[in-house]
Parts: sequence; structure tokens; C-alpha cells
Amino acid sequence: MKTPRPPFIPWAVTLGLAAGAGLSSAQPSSSKGGPAEFFSDVDIAGHIHKPKQLPAPELSELRVPEGFKITKVAQDLGNVRMLAVAPSGHIYYTRRDAGDVWRLADEDGAKPARIASRSGLHGIAFHGKTVYLATPNEIFRAEVRDDGSFGPLEMIIHDLPDAGQHNTRTVQIGPDKKLYIGVGSTCNECAESNPESATILQASLDGKTRSICAAGLRDPVGWGWHPVTGELWEVDHGIDWLGDEIPPEEVNKLEKGKFYGWPYVYADHQLNPRLDPVGGLLKSDWLESSTPMVLGYKAHAAPMQMSFYNGAQFPKEYAGDAFVSMRGSWNRKKPVGYEVVRIRFRDGQAVSIEPFVTGFVTAEGEKGRLCGNAVSQNGSLLFSDDRNGVIYRVSHTGSEEQAKPVTVPADAMEKQSAAFFAVPLAMERVESSAKDKLKVTSASFENGEPIPAVYSEYFQGNSFPLGWSGVPDSAKSLVLIMEDPDAKAPATPVVHWVAWNIPPAANSLGPGLQKQDRLEDPPGLCQGINTAGAPGYKGPKPPEGDPAHHYHVQLFALDTVLKLPPRSDREAVLAAMKGHVIAAGKLTGLFRRPENPEKP
Repeated sequence: MKTPRPPFIPWAVTLGLAAGAGLSSAQPSSSKGGPAEFFSDVDIAGHIHKPKQLPAPELSELRVPEGFKITKVAQDLGNVRMLAVAPSGHIYYTRRDAGDVWRLADEDGAKPARIASRSGLHGIAFHGKTVYLATPNEIFRAEVRDDGSFGPLEMIIHDLPDAGQHNTRTVQIGPDKKLYIGVGSTCNECAESNPESATILQASLDGKTRSICAAGLRDPVGWGWHPVTGELWEVDHGIDWLGDEIPPEEVNKLEKGKFYGWPYVYADHQLNPRLDPVGGLLKSDWLESSTPMVLGYKAHAAPMQMSFYNGAQFPKEYAGDAFVSMRGSWNRKKPVGYEVVRIRFRDGQAVSIEPFVTGFVTAEGEKGRLCGNAVSQNGSLLFSDDRNGVIYRVSHTGSEEQAKPVTVPADAMEKQSAAFFAVPLAMERVESSAKDKLKVTSASFENGEPIPAVYSEYFQGNSFPLGWSGVPDSAKSLVLIMEDPDAKAPATPVVHWVAWNIPPAANSLGPGLQKQDRLEDPPGLCQGINTAGAPGYKGPKPPEGDPAHHYHVQLFALDTVLKLPPRSDREAVLAAMKGHVIAAGKLTGLFRRPENPEKP
């Protein structure tokens, strides 16, 4: 049955204007020292409402736009989750509950075949004749044989962050031929101990190197690259238990190195009233670091897999739009989600969201929970219902001019990854009237000597002790930057540590500093993101076969205290230091990959 689509109403509820939504408060101040910095006084009405489970709907009950039809590709598949279409055209799906991956023999759904299994298997992506599979902690790859089966699974990553509340890892190959991995948070809202949680990671195809692409993403299940611009977009799950209408599900435009707010900031720079930053940071500090959403959708709709339309069947007005499977709410009174939505794009930018397939929820209950979606080789849209075990297809039957597939450009992602590639060491980029006047030492190694293995990423990865002398009386703060110019990728010199506002009265740093944005001891010390995209110290980890790398610990005395937001990087720190360096010094350590990296 087809009905006219209602107009899309953008999310417009802000904290403090949520009358009737169960949450009320004065609007949080974004200025430091404002009321929201120190207290929250809100009334939140939370609901657990899991609609009654009804049988799968008849096709006649489902609604699609005029000119489209919906059919079943296959049914009785079990807990069918993520979908992927191989270059051969074969349709594959994963089942999280069973931990396996299946292939449909053809688009009519004949004879599904079980291809592989691993505990917790969820994400799946193809790159030529190779398939990549994701479990909570691991990434596997395998050859895709001519008959559609997989060769032996090779584990290429074994140490993804421990899973918690959000353990469904997703994986894709970007237009830049990099491996991208969605890693959800371990919790609803918390300060994560592992900086790779609540992120999308970027890795080499062999899994040997990786860094954080984008952070502050509560549960990045659905994401992809716009087929015309090549830019990365993501739909994120909002925090639970802030009310029926707050916060919205977010549509984010992701850029490498940026932070998207979770757990302290959500939506269009709204502050989470239930959680305070660690290390003495203010909530307003996080506003300065956070990139707001582009669009919002109904709270708790639960966005899952996302696919950009780059096929040749739908009308040309659909080219470059995205489809998202909304699994459906449980944490609000009135159920929302249980649908496929269309994100409209104009000139490469998301402009609105509207329902595309509806009919899975009624006043009596829900008739399916949606999860996967993918564009098939013939240009139809596939999506899965993981409760009833059904894969559906939406086909266009009208006579409008059809879209034309394009090759997704790699320029946008390559440019982001290549930023600040092949620059000199920090000391060579900062003007100083008193270079090398500070004496920098370590109790663990002498200048020009090897760094003990326990401080490398092959073993404990904790920072080594540092000491210094010769700080001028006029110094107001110190900056530390540790770099490796001998690394080949992803950028040189690789940044292993960035810290600023070290108190001038301090003359040392103890070993094993916390890997967080701001420390209480020494007070006020802030740590920026290293090349891996995480705050704090990142130990040496040169590849096998390389000669010893040189790790330059550079210390600068400044005549000012830097005013920088959390998660600032080397470039931001160097720019803020300009004209304020009054003394500098350096300690160089060496490190080569151990012959037996399993034992320190």
C-alpha cells in the first residue's frame, strides 16, 4: 500500500525547551564558569517500552513511495544483521547470534549457504577478491573464491577495544583503499579508558597500522562515503535515559582527527547534564572541541546500517542520497524507528531526512526490527529484519530518468590523511631565542641510547620518566612534543606525545602518566592527540626490519599559558606557541623492534 509521505520536521528540541518531553532545565551556559559548569538540575522521565512482537507484516502492509515496490528476497534466515554485496553480485549477510556469515546463491534468495563462522561475527565488507569480517575484538580477511566461498580466515587485527554495551563492530573499505572499523562505546555515557572506544578507526589493509579517524561517536554502526564528494558520513546513536525526545539520532559529517561530542556534548552543542569531564576540564571546554551534528532525527530510533545510493535503477534524484535502517526504540513511550529512512543530500551536504519504507510498527506492536541495508548490483535497495529473519528488496517501477553510478573519489580522505606529511621536527619549526638551553633527561635512558622496551607499544606502552633543568624564571608554562622522523607512514614525523601547560615549577614527570586530556598531577597539564588520534603518550612501535628509530623528546619553556581546547594536536600547539618560546631542549632515545616482541 502506498501513501503520501508526510513532510519531515527537523529535530528542534533543545535542553531546557523540552516541556512535555520529561526533561527541563535552564539552558546550559557555554561560557566558562556558567551555571552548567558546576551543577545540573533537571527532571528526566525515562520509559522502557518494548512494543509487543507481532508476526512479520504482509507486503501489502508496507508503504513505499509512489513508483516503488517491495518484495521479499529471502525469509526464515534467523538473526540476519549486516548485508554486503560482493563484486560478483552475490548477497552476503551476517548473523550475530550465531556468529556466522551466509551467502544467497542469487538475488531470488535460492539456497543460502553458510560460508564462515567466528564468535561475535558482525561486520562484513568486500574489496576486490578479499572479504573483511569483524568480531568484537578482531578483524579477519579471506580470499573470495570464484564459487563465492571464502578461503581460510586470516586474523589481521586481534586487539580492538574490549566490547561492552555496544559490541557490534562494522567494517568497510574506503575509497582511499584504507580499512575503516566502527567501534562503539562500552557504555551509555562514561569516560572511556581505551581511546579507541566510541570511534571509527582507519587502518591499513593488512591491519599493521591504525589510527583514530573520528572520535566521540557513541555507536557508529552506519556510515559511508558520499559517491560524488568522497566525504565520510555517519549516523550515530544518541544517549539513553535523557528523556523521550532527547537527544536526537545524529547525522555527522566526519573528518579525520575531529571529535563529535560523546559523552559530554550531543546534537547541536547541547551539554549532557548527567556527566562531568575528568581531569578538571569544564563542560564548555568540550564545546570548543566538538563538531556539532548536521541533522537530527527522532530520539531513540536506533540507526543501523547506512548505504549511499550509487546504483542505476532509482530515479536520478536519488543519486547520492543515503538510506538508513532504523531498528526501533525501546527507551521512549511512543515507539519510533522500525523503518528505512532516506537522507537527502544537496551538493554533497545532508539537508533532510524522511521515511522511505514504513509499516513495521502499529498501535498494536512491532512487526520487525530492521538492521542491514545495501544497494544490490541491479540498483535495488536491500534491507534486513533481524527479528523475523527476512531480507527485503525495494525496486523502482516508474519511468523517470535513472541515476547513473559513479566512481567514489578518494581525494577527500587522502587529503585528510596526508595533512602535515613530511614536516620538520617541532624544534626546527618553532622560533626560539634560547634553543637547547633546557637540559632534558630521563632516569631510564641516556641521550642517544635505547629506550627500554617496557615503554614501547610492544609491551606496557607507559610513558617513561622525564626530568629537566634550566627553566627561566619568566616561564609561565612548558610544552612537550615527542616525535619520530624515521617512520614512513602515516605522516612524518609521527607524533607520540603532545602536552602543554606543564607547570613551570615542575621539574619532572613520573612514569606511566594517565592517557587522558587533562591531568590533576601535575595540575593543569593538558595532553593533545598523537598521530594515532588518542590523547597522551604513545610508545615506540617501529616495524620489523627497520633500523632503530630516533624518538625526539622536545621541551619548550613559554612566556605564556596556552588557551587550547581538549584534543588539540601538534599543529594547534605549535601555532599557539609562536612567539612565546624562551627556551628549549631535547632528549633523543632510540628504539628498534625486539627480536621477540612477546617478551620484554
